[in-house]
Amino acid sequence: MAPAPDLGVLLGLLGLLGAPGGATKVLHSLRYLHVAVSEPGPGVPQFVSVGFLDGIPFWRYDSERGRMEPQTPWMEEGPEPGYWDGQTEICKGNQHTDAIDLETLRARYNQSGGLHTLQYIYGCDLLSDGSVHGSFRYGYDGRDFLSFEPGSQSFVVADGTAQVTRRLRNSDGFTVERQKNYLKHICPEELRKYVRYGRQALEHKEPPDVHVSGKEEFGTLILSCHVYGFYPRPIAVSWMKGDEIRDQETEWGGVVPNSDGTFHTWARIEARPEEWEQYRCRVEHSGMPEPGIFTWEPESGRNLTLVVAVFVIAAIVILIPLVGFIVWKLQSGRRQNHGYSPPAGKDMGTNGSSAGTERDWGGIPEGDRVRMDGARSGGMDGAGLGGMDGAGLRQCSGLQCILLPSPSAVEIRWGSVSLPPPPRLSFC
Repeated sequence: MAPAPDLGVLLGLLGLLGAPGGATKVLHSLRYLHVAVSEPGPGVPQFVSVGFLDGIPFWRYDSERGRMEPQTPWMEEGPEPGYWDGQTEICKGNQHTDAIDLETLRARYNQSGGLHTLQYIYGCDLLSDGSVHGSFRYGYDGRDFLSFEPGSQSFVVADGTAQVTRRLRNSDGFTVERQKNYLKHICPEELRKYVRYGRQALEHKEPPDVHVSGKEEFGTLILSCHVYGFYPRPIAVSWMKGDEIRDQETEWGGVVPNSDGTFHTWARIEARPEEWEQYRCRVEHSGMPEPGIFTWEPESGRNLTLVVAVFVIAAIVILIPLVGFIVWKLQSGRRQNHGYSPPAGKDMGTNGSSAGTERDWGGIPEGDRVRMDGARSGGMDGAGLGGMDGAGLRQCSGLQCILLPSPSAVEIRWGSVSLPPPPRLSFC
């Protein structure tokens, strides 16, 4: 099943608006594109027709809206009264004819179902010497099917199935003459008329922005020359090695329209990494006073990496002492705010256990006391924590455990350092 068509992709794949690379003599171009699909759906009309002047869409018709509509301000104001109604009727007729042609091709290719597309593009170019060149081209499921140029007396086929179509169109004695007349007379008149409508917009010039990049893959350097934001469409982009243009080694992208009416394209070439200094990108466009020469600057990427590394190192150098200072302040605050001195009159044994009586415990009932078992406590000798029955104290290792008068508050002392009591604890 063929994918749903994208108009921009179709134009690029069919190569119907020219190709960059080498100086072009095309002053203005007019193209009409028809696309019919066998299985329309949301966002995919059964039929679409778009007119392009110098690569810019200037009107559009689709089967969902059912009416031709302008796509540029100058096209809204230019045409004579009745133009849009007349063109809408023509597009409806083309919609009906293309649907029949699509079903015929599906039968000839023995395709009973699935999504299939018929593309039909035709138009003409006005050249700098005053002459006009035009062509018709047909595509099926994104591939060339049939073509016709006025210099030939018949259609040119792309595969065996197209032979049947060519034989039928050549034999009727009418189709060939009708298409020759259109390309020689009608199309040039339409082209000049639309150029008059949009002359002010069409004759402005936008110079290109050029960016050259390089990337090494598997020992091969791939150099890319990207050209953005230029108008009008004709442009020449070439890669040079020394003073020699290397078109045979260059791969080009299509000249694609942007949403603002300008265009972009690219050219790419493979080179040896050690020869990168010999390669230059040459761009020629009517918006430039003279052709521009652009080179790859590999150090720009390395400088960016160096800047990022410097920032990271600087951040680390600043953060380490800052974190240390914060930790020191926190520890100092704890030592100052949580000190504890035994109550006056309290007698602490040499082994770290309390030697007092019930009075020494501040009147706390015996069942609520934390008792220190001298036989098991070990005091400050590091032998462990003193024991309690059940969930009580088992051993003290180098710690003094003192029950405070507040509920479940235990203060831990290590020598002269006091730590804050954890909430609701009954052990050290």
